[in-house]
Amino acid sequence: MYKLRATILKDVRVLSRDKIGLIFMFVMPVLLVLIVTSMQSSTFELANKNKVPLLLCNKDTGAASRRFIRAIDTLGLFMVKEIPAGQGEAAIRDRLHNKEALLAVVLPADFSAQITVRTKSLADKVLKSFGLGDSLSAGGGKPGSVPLTLYYHPVLQESFRRSAEGAIYSALQLVESKQLLKTLYFSINEKELPDTLENELLSNRTTISEIVVSMDGSRGAPNVSQHNVPAWTIFAMFFVVVSLGSGIVREKLNGSSIRLKTLPTNYFVAILSKQITYLGVTMAQALLIFAIGVWIFPVMGLPRLNLPGDWVSFVLVSLLCGCCAVSYAICVGVFAETAEQANGFGALSIVILAAIGGLMVPDFIMTGGFRAAMKFSPLHWCLDAYYGLFLEGGKLKDVWSNVLSLILIIAGLQGIALWGLRRKNLI
Repeated sequence: MYKLRATILKDVRVLSRDKIGLIFMFVMPVLLVLIVTSMQSSTFELANKNKVPLLLCNKDTGAASRRFIRAIDTLGLFMVKEIPAGQGEAAIRDRLHNKEALLAVVLPADFSAQITVRTKSLADKVLKSFGLGDSLSAGGGKPGSVPLTLYYHPVLQESFRRSAEGAIYSALQLVESKQLLKTLYFSINEKELPDTLENELLSNRTTISEIVVSMDGSRGAPNVSQHNVPAWTIFAMFFVVVSLGSGIVREKLNGSSIRLKTLPTNYFVAILSKQITYLGVTMAQALLIFAIGVWIFPVMGLPRLNLPGDWVSFVLVSLLCGCCAVSYAICVGVFAETAEQANGFGALSIVILAAIGGLMVPDFIMTGGFRAAMKFSPLHWCLDAYYGLFLEGGKLKDVWSNVLSLILIIAGLQGIALWGLRRKNLI
């Protein structure tokens, strides 16, 4: 026990001198979790608080175009900026290239006329199907699609562009529906549709009840902090490979491991000491990042991190995640021949394992081979266990499969490291 305590003290002193390693293990993850959570929080609240700039060039003078603009404003998604009708396509392109907005809509000069022709044609078909009246669209022109044009900047992601298209399409449908109702009502009753009836007909929609399916039965929806803080805490834990892996390599290269053989001790004690020391480092990382989520995030205007209710499971999963990270770092250090190999391979492999493990890309959008590869990432099982506690409100019995998987992964990594130590005659 004395030998182990002395070795741990030595490793703590060595770690305190590794300024770059401490930055990688503490400063970088804190900055990462702050930046990523802030960016995703802004993205999730985009539709509610921040409106997307939208240039609108209205070349039409009819009532339908004015109703369309009011419908766009009512959506609450866009900050509409009307531009002169005389501006051509080149001027609109220049405005988009200058990032004045990322979207632009052009209403043609015959927008209202096209809406009228379309709605009269549809009303005519409805009335004929009921055997009522003559054709309403005689001489009104041939119905066709409304030639509305949407310009967008290439930097706009396809998912958001599709959402914007859907919002604009819903505003266009609202305008057409109002016109169709007015036309049908006037054709049958020979008087204008009352505003109260029009609003009642258009606002009569089925409500959707949203229910969060959680293990503890709570109805609270997880916030962006619940998603990000556990993920980047795991990422921080595994980045101990930069300090721990290179430290093991340095001891092999400078002869420390050989000198230990001449003393009444074993190199296994040194490896065990490093594991205990760096397990403490991973717990300090988790404590720091979770504390930031609980106390610093609300001060910054970010959603507060809500910790799991089952503290036993929370501590156990954190310890297993730390053990898994340390075991992986030991493996890298044992098999790397130089510090550069340990740093380069260790850092790059963690990024790759994080990507396929669901930390950077949600696992539910992965398909095919990526879903199979995800199972081989230790970070996936760590994240799945944390999400079971943070997002689903689960207890130990609910994340037991992840806990068992982590235990098996840790045993496998420790076994590989032990085999490597014996193969290199270090123990």
